[in-house]
Amino acid sequence: MPPRKVEFHTGHYYHLYNRGNNFQSVFFERENYLHFLRLLRQHLMGEALDVIAYCLMPNHYHLLVNLKTDALSKKMQPFLLAYTKAINKRYERVGSLFQGRFQGIHVDSNAYLLHLVQYIHLNPVKAGFVKAPEAWEFSSYREYVGLRDGTLPKMDAVRSQFTSAEAYCRFVKAHDENHSMIKHLTIDE
Repeated sequence: MPPRKVEFHTGHYYHLYNRGNNFQSVFFERENYLHFLRLLRQHLMGEALDVIAYCLMPNHYHLLVNLKTDALSKKMQPFLLAYTKAINKRYERVGSLFQGRFQGIHVDSNAYLLHLVQYIHLNPVKAGFVKAPEAWEFSSYREYVGLRDGTLPKMDAVRSQFTSAEAYCRFVKAHDENHSMIKHLTIDE
């Protein structure tokens, strides 16, 4: 494989994502989403990265992370392989689940960080799965607005910029569809 265009460095924020091979689903039932999150904790949390925000959609995932290691690719490979093997076994399928290797974009400013979290949390609304982000179970939005206690997302980098959970909620729901800063993120279309 050709070398990555983005280099991963400890202490930096990155948007990690991938979609299903040939735009197909990667999550087929509730347990699949939960298993993906369990594997994420097992393989990556702690020594490799902190998850700032996430959203799992039927045919793709978004992870906003802060890296604790420069060797992210070496850590992601067993995580995604374990998930693919579990799905292949469960549904008696073979072959690749994801469309190539995961993608990563360096988050190079605070404004980008905020708009990226907004984009991630609005993804199920934009896709038409729910009318409001709090209705999507497989996103960190519920933790951000205090509707669910969770230990996965490390929200301080984002939430500290808002006076309350309600202020964050207003920020997310007041999105601008034409935001040029995040237009390139629409992998699900």
